[in-house]
Amino acid sequence: MSLIDEKWEILFEKYQIEQEIQKNGRFYITADQIREVKEPRLMTKFDTRESLPGVFGRKIAILPVTRGTYVLGEFDLYQDFPEMVSDIRQMTGADIPDYYETIDIHDIRSEASAINIMSIAGILEDFLGEKHMVQTVSGRMGSGSFGFYVDGFPGTGKKEAKSYITVENSQIEIDGGFENQNVFSVMEGKNVVHSNFLIRQLYYPTRVWSEKIQKPIRPVFMVYSNNIFRLLEYEFTDKKDYSSIRLVQERNYSLEDIAITMEELCAVWKKTAVQPEPKVAFIQADSFYKVISLTEHLNENPMTTAEIAIVFGFKERQSDYYFNACRYLGLAEKLTDEEGIKVHITKSGRKLLKMRYKERQLEYVKLMLEHQIFHELFEIVLRTGGVPEKRMIAGKMRELQVCSENLIDRRASSVRGWLQWILERV
Repeated sequence: MSLIDEKWEILFEKYQIEQEIQKNGRFYITADQIREVKEPRLMTKFDTRESLPGVFGRKIAILPVTRGTYVLGEFDLYQDFPEMVSDIRQMTGADIPDYYETIDIHDIRSEASAINIMSIAGILEDFLGEKHMVQTVSGRMGSGSFGFYVDGFPGTGKKEAKSYITVENSQIEIDGGFENQNVFSVMEGKNVVHSNFLIRQLYYPTRVWSEKIQKPIRPVFMVYSNNIFRLLEYEFTDKKDYSSIRLVQERNYSLEDIAITMEELCAVWKKTAVQPEPKVAFIQADSFYKVISLTEHLNENPMTTAEIAIVFGFKERQSDYYFNACRYLGLAEKLTDEEGIKVHITKSGRKLLKMRYKERQLEYVKLMLEHQIFHELFEIVLRTGGVPEKRMIAGKMRELQVCSENLIDRRASSVRGWLQWILERV
């Protein structure tokens, strides 16, 4: 259990929050009340469903409604990202003019830098089909006053019984606001891969600016990872309904050559020698995109498993799963320094992240294929053109005794996900 979980348990017990929600449909809590146990900013930042404290019970969620007040209730506040079927099949090329000597496209480390380079490369203009988009706003601002409806949490029986919430001068933050003569686009940017996002990050800015300007508002979510800009445009079909969010379009952009052929993957397989299996836990991390994203973040700073959980919206148990996945590939290790035990990137990991996009993807593939389980299963991929079914993968895992029987079913899903990731490079 994380420290944030523990502190919320204290608040739930002291103020009988769950009982009040069952009785009145919601509970308002002030920043001062939260500050009794910990800084409110840290206690209320839950960018994904998975990051919500355990005491919330996967049903309760929280929203800011004034500069010092929050409302808790059984609200459905998150939106799943569509599954990222492939970087390559939906990829569009983009270029940075050669005369920008201060820009290194292989060293984009922050969300702000990613948004800046995306703008310089004309990616947003291409995505929106608009010209001369200029960044005009960013940072924190007041929300003004507005109200909206929101769906109840699925499975609570309250899906149809929408709640009405009023916001009065809450603080909002916009990562980037871009405008031309036709439209205004509000952007939320992330440099970490999540499975879902907090709709508020797009909805509050959209409502604020829709009250101030006449132009259409086009909300865009950008995720930058593995040198890929993933842009998703959303719309709210009913301005006064938080839950009316709808995906309009999605596209991926790269500033590098990303073409990888099946022949190149086959060549990597042929020249990769199987290495002795490391004495580490076998993988239980279904999303290889998140393995890559964790490697990138470790390149910035070592992190504790608790810090990994905060950045990725994981429970701490999941942090260990993804650390062990990086460790399995030789990309991360745990070291002790004056601040305690932290997860560090290895020299191999730093070397990999300095490679160009195509070279780096093939290196990830090589690191997988050094393990016998992946080397033998990828031979089936090459022969059939498809990823083996989970049942066949589980059989191969038993044969090679990569983990105990009770773990095979869950971890076979991770093996299949990683093989699928390799195939999607083509």
